[in-house]
Amino acid sequence: MSTTGPRKPPLVAPKRTRKAPTKPARKTKSAPRRGRARSSNPIVRFFGGIIRWALRLIWGIGWRLTALVLLVVGSFVAYTYTTLPEYQTLMDGRAKGSVTLLDDKGEVFAWRGDQFGGVVTADTVSRHLKNAVIATEDRRFYLHPGVDPIGIASAIRINLSEGRGPLSGNGGSTITQQTAKLLCFGNAYSESDWKSEADYIADCRRTSLVRKAREAIYAMAMEAKYTKDQILSVYLNRAYLGGGAYGAEAAAQRYFGKSAANLNPAEGAMIAGLLTAPSTLAPTANLERSRNRASVVIGLMRRQGYLSDQETALALANPAELSEAAERQAGGYFADWVMSSGPEFFTRDTTEDVIIRTTLDQRVQRAAEDALTYIFDEKVREGSKAQAAIVVMSADGAVRAMVGGRKTKVVGAFNRATQAKRQTGSAFKPFVYATALELGNSYDSIVVDEPYCLNIPGSGRWCPENYTRNYKGRVTLTESLAQSLNIPAVKISESVGRDLVRKVASDFGIESDLAAGPALALGASESTLLEMTGAYAGILNGGSSVTPYGLVELKLLGEDEPLMGTGGGIGERVIQESAAQELIYMMTKVIEGGTGGRARLPDREAAGKTGTTQAARDAWFLGFTADYVAGVWMGYDDNTPLSGVTGGGLPAEIWQETMIRVHEGLAPKPLPMLRPKPRPAPPRQEPQRRSPLAGNNPIENILRSIFGRN
Repeated sequence: MSTTGPRKPPLVAPKRTRKAPTKPARKTKSAPRRGRARSSNPIVRFFGGIIRWALRLIWGIGWRLTALVLLVVGSFVAYTYTTLPEYQTLMDGRAKGSVTLLDDKGEVFAWRGDQFGGVVTADTVSRHLKNAVIATEDRRFYLHPGVDPIGIASAIRINLSEGRGPLSGNGGSTITQQTAKLLCFGNAYSESDWKSEADYIADCRRTSLVRKAREAIYAMAMEAKYTKDQILSVYLNRAYLGGGAYGAEAAAQRYFGKSAANLNPAEGAMIAGLLTAPSTLAPTANLERSRNRASVVIGLMRRQGYLSDQETALALANPAELSEAAERQAGGYFADWVMSSGPEFFTRDTTEDVIIRTTLDQRVQRAAEDALTYIFDEKVREGSKAQAAIVVMSADGAVRAMVGGRKTKVVGAFNRATQAKRQTGSAFKPFVYATALELGNSYDSIVVDEPYCLNIPGSGRWCPENYTRNYKGRVTLTESLAQSLNIPAVKISESVGRDLVRKVASDFGIESDLAAGPALALGASESTLLEMTGAYAGILNGGSSVTPYGLVELKLLGEDEPLMGTGGGIGERVIQESAAQELIYMMTKVIEGGTGGRARLPDREAAGKTGTTQAARDAWFLGFTADYVAGVWMGYDDNTPLSGVTGGGLPAEIWQETMIRVHEGLAPKPLPMLRPKPRPAPPRQEPQRRSPLAGNNPIENILRSIFGRN
């Protein structure tokens, strides 16, 4: 069978044609390879390999070591974090409390101990104080994590450029690090662990690499635990700011008499400036130096944008002024005396904040200070090292003013009014005459001023002399006291009995050991000015003993009920009131016509007594008006004799200047004294003619006796 139709082509592979070989393309310049091409030099390749290997090794070790350090530091920070208390408990870090002293009107005049005015926060203090602290101490405070590497590097550079060690001088510490130091890294003060609080503080402030590392760890833990403002609040409350003030509130009250919330830029800058050297820069120590530092702080505040040009100019033109109490620094000696006379656990060693109301009258205090300054400026030769002290009190022993030396603005200085025991000289004689009057003698009783000697067992013959080395003959007790005659005083003392004189003086408040020999009457015993002034107050009040006192009331801060009250005042009667009145009358004659004439007051009655010891080593004047009793002592601390000074000289003038100032504005009052009635004059007799030889011719006298006058 056959098929018809077109035939299909056979199934065969297509014919392959061989392509002519193509020429290879020309090589073109290719793009450079990334990375450094290996050198064909085998030596270079060898050392390059070593360097690459070392870098890889360093990087490998470095990041692992860094990670390890970060892990260790983080562990320490984390552990420290767990030990941190709530920030509110860190505000008051004082080991001891404070004492605030108020005058008789309730106004603050002195502070003692570690002052803490109360808790403040970064939000409640004046913004000017807050900004001044940040500008001065840590301008990147809100930017760093507790440690500022930039600040540390800058501090090291400055220290090295000035030839110091890297950690000496500028430390680059942040406010957080400084707060860590103030907290002593959480180690609280313990009396059992430290010899003193000063040693504890010194150890907390010690600087070393280990301490710096510990400080940094503690600071970073604080940054993790507390907010920035909480850390700043702790710092503002714990920082020491001079003058015994801890914290911003105490400093503001101490220096400016206002709250830390009300400080202006100049005041805020002054307080912030104290942080670098609080004791040296304290305005109560050197106001000009403190103002200069405040000017620097104001400049920093301006550069960092915290003050405008106008605010800066105003602050520089009106520097901070101290409050009246801070500027006066009144009653430093008085405050020290009150602190020493009160119970230690509420004064010198108090752990509480104590308020003490005192008897101090700041007007009287200023009068005493001004009087002393005036006399030494006007009447004492320039360069003299002589010292003086003044005590002014009321008749009941309430001390109104106390000056313990020529430098009046002091704290903790030697107080010559209370601590210096010196011979009293003739200032002791009123107690001899008080004894005689108590035993029935009178102001016009007669004593003979004449040569007088005593045989003293064991010492031999003793013959006292008057200051003038002459004798007055028959004199009244009043004349004897007014002229400060020695022989009559010894005679009276011997006649009434030395033991009784010692008892009267002791009962009046002279607690020092009194001499046993006859020189007792001449003031051979030693006493303090405070004791002597208190004894004279006993004469003024009518013959009752007096215990000088300055503390009126003591209570804890925030409490209404006082813990203790007045510690002195009028005690038991020593002599009868009539005897005291006679003695006051006799003592007025000392001023009106005796050795104390320079103490005379122009507008009121005054009574007193001078005193000068052997070789004029001590000079005294003590006396009173109806309102005040005042005592003055003058001498050298080393017992050098005074040149040309007696109790009736410069001490009497200091007393007069003090009392004139003290009595300004006070109406004169009469002294509570005896006022003798004037005696009638003897009847006038006609003069008799006598022969020029009358009374001299014995024969004529015999004839007269027989035959009469003619």
